[in-house]
Amino acid sequence: MTETARFIFRGQMVCDSFIEFAQHRARRLDLAIELESCDALSATLAVKGQGDLVDAFEMACSLGPYDCIILDIERSTL
Repeated sequence: MTETARFIFRGQMVCDSFIEFAQHRARRLDLAIELESCDALSATLAVKGQGDLVDAFEMACSLGPYDCIILDIERSTL
């Protein structure tokens, strides 16, 4: 089943690094990804694909790239 979810990742962001990380994970999981916004404190993006893989994307991005610290994730269904 296809699912679309919006994520807001909050913490200490290095946008270029986090965006590259998220796009790479989305490609590996065969998910469509759309960046909505990113700044030093948060990144908002939407992903679409198989539900289990959307869950895996959330877990992977919660660990973030080495130079970002993810403190909180807000998830909503689109």
